[in-house]
Amino acid sequence: MGATLKQIKENAIAFYKMAYNGNPKKAVELYVGAEYIQHNPLVGDGTQPFVDYFNRMASEYPDKSIEFVRSVAEGNLVALHTRQIWPDSEEYVTMDFFRFDANGKIVEHWDSMQQIPETSANNNTMY
Repeated sequence: MGATLKQIKENAIAFYKMAYNGNPKKAVELYVGAEYIQHNPLVGDGTQPFVDYFNRMASEYPDKSIEFVRSVAEGNLVALHTRQIWPDSEEYVTMDFFRFDANGKIVEHWDSMQQIPETSANNNTMY
């Protein structure tokens, strides 16, 4: 692969941040490869369903925020651990995984999201 682990981590964060903050079309143009396989059941395969989904999220939830807690890269995969705050102070912890092609472009995505509960059986955060 031509891109370094550092570069693909930076690209994954830039892609996610750009899409989340309301510019998914540009995120796709800059960071996605020839194909885009989506494993999130709420978003269709390909780039247009991704753009449509994030445009809708930006329109419906303009005050949402995201914090990138950590990123891990190995081979052609990047994992992002984030904290998201949505309207009404709903807080979520997410894990996103991206697969990159040989050109350092994103071609596949998986994610898992969990709302942070009000109480916990331990004193540790979820992020």
